[in-house]
This record gives sequence, structure tokens and C-alpha cells, in this order.
Amino acid sequence: MISGSDIYNEAISLLKKLITTPSLSGNEENSAKLIGEHLERHGINCTYCKNNVWALNEHFDPNLPTLLLNSHHDTVEPSNGYTLDPFTPLIIDGKLFGLGSNDAGAALVSLIAIFKHYYQEKNLPYNLALACTAEEEISGQNGIVATLPKLPPITAAIIGEPTGMEMAVAEKGLMVLECVSHGKSGHAARDEGENALYKALDDIQWLRSYAFEEVSELLGPVKMTTTIITAGSQHNVVPDRCQFTVDVRTTDKYTNDQVLEIIRSQISADISPRSLRLNPSSIHQDHPLVKAGVSIGLSSYGSPTLSDQSLISVPSLKLGPGLSARSHTPDEYVLLSEVKNGIDLYIQLLDQLLH
Repeated sequence: MISGSDIYNEAISLLKKLITTPSLSGNEENSAKLIGEHLERHGINCTYCKNNVWALNEHFDPNLPTLLLNSHHDTVEPSNGYTLDPFTPLIIDGKLFGLGSNDAGAALVSLIAIFKHYYQEKNLPYNLALACTAEEEISGQNGIVATLPKLPPITAAIIGEPTGMEMAVAEKGLMVLECVSHGKSGHAARDEGENALYKALDDIQWLRSYAFEEVSELLGPVKMTTTIITAGSQHNVVPDRCQFTVDVRTTDKYTNDQVLEIIRSQISADISPRSLRLNPSSIHQDHPLVKAGVSIGLSSYGSPTLSDQSLISVPSLKLGPGLSARSHTPDEYVLLSEVKNGIDLYIQLLDQLLH
């Protein structure tokens, strides 16, 4: 095992290097190489799959259940509001600034640190699998989706995201619906045609006001928000087509397919979902991971934001240092104390689970 100060210092050093290594979604080759080289320097054999890096504990036993430690090393594009260089790690008043420092670099380096901490330990009741994955920010096919089939069967997972080290025991799913209302063109000066825009507005009003019967105890109601609308070509022509986009955040009370079926039964527009695979998730309060967290004083909540948790079918807990509210913001930062506390709490959690 690595000493407490060493494990923290190495995590911060790796996080700084990750900040200096651009890793925008789909272009994470260099950060994958950086992570792999870091693991190999510590005697850990790792495997590359596209821009993903994964490893198993030294005394892996195929007869034992396997706990996945997962976080992502891709980032979004830096926003226009940055006043600091997003690719230069800068520490000011205990804050480490840099793109990806909070989402999800702090969680990633903390999970790498605890994987190294337990890597050589014998007689664990669980195997540990570490997966540092790509394309989380775009829910891409070349990230966790490409990695999971390469891994041994996974029993449960910890997903490293900025949660303030609170346990996200449920997470909303996402459907993006492309909707098209159809009408008939006519001259705006006369009582002609059938206005597709008005038909779309009727549908949008239903989407705005409808309340799904089942409300999740942790995640609240299903939420539908119209975010884009396009119609018409000139001022004097009644539009015969109106396209609008709906962001739907689903809960553990419904599958994405069930929510889509209800929407289709109530609105007249043609609906084409971009994807149905980003499902809501939850983990039972009696799961050993949750009970271990409760035993060390961690609180729990339902998360409204999406992560790779939606693509993992086994029970999973979203947990990590940093705050979700800082994600994707200009001059993104994480507190150094949050990283240290995150590593400490991860170790306490796994000590409860593994010993």
C-alpha cells in the first residue's frame, strides 16, 4: 500500500498532467497514454481499448465478484468565458484550476489512487477493475460501451463524478426527441392552409403541462423541456412543417421506452428519438456499497445529471470529489482539500466493503 501523503501527492501530480494534456471527447489518445504510462510505472499491467485504459488487481480471482472503479478522462470544449488558460494547471488559494479538474479529473485520479492502494492486496472478497474511459461527455460508442465487453463480468460499480462525496444512488436518464408537425401551406393573408406551427404549439403545451403519474422518491417527476423550434420560410406563407426538439429526463419509475410510448399516444407530431439507451439508474438502499457508505457517514441523493452510469447495467454508485455545479463552467476548478478528502473517503468506503 502507498502512504497517505504519497497517494495524495501522486494524485495531484497526475491531475496537473491531465490538465496540460488536451483530451476533448473523441480525441483522448494522449491522455489515455498518460494514464497508461502512470499505471505501468507503478508495476500495473494495463490494457488499451480505443482511447480507454483498464486494469485488474494483481491477485484477480475469476471466482470472485468484481467491483468496477470507473471515471472518464475526456472533457468538453472550454467555454468562451475562460479568463485563465484552460490547459495550464494553476493553484490559487487552495484551488486547482484547469479544464477537467472538477469534471471528472479529481474523481479519476482519486480512483486511480485507491486502485493502486489495493492493487497488491491479497485475499480480497472482491476483484477490482479500473476503467479510465473516453467519450463520456458525448455518450459516445467508443468509451465505456466499448470497454465493458472487454472486462470480466462486473458485479457492481463506483462511477467517479463530482458529487461532493455524496452518494448518488439514482440518476435520471435522457431521451432527446426530434419531433415534426405537418400541416399545409397557404397564403397568410387568406384563411388557407393548415399551420404546422400551431399544431406544434398544441403538442408543446401538452409536453409542458403533463405530469406523469409515477413520481420517483429520489429523482422526482419525469421532466420534459422543449429546447429548439424551427418553422416557416417567409412572412406570408403558412408553414407546412414545424420541427421541435424535446429534452426528456426520465426516472427510475419508467423505462425510456415506456415514457416514449406515453408521449406518442398524446401528441400528433412524428417523433424520432435520437437514442433510447441512456436509461435512468438506481441502486438499492440495502446494496453492500450503499450500506458501506452509510456506515462511514456518507449521505445519499438522486442526481439530475447524466453520466456513464446510464450505460452500465449492474448496480452502481456515482460518487466523487468536486461539485457538479462547477462542471462545464469557465475557469473550472477543484479544491485540493476535496481531492484529499475524496481519496480518504474512497478508502474508508472500500475498507468497509473489502475487510
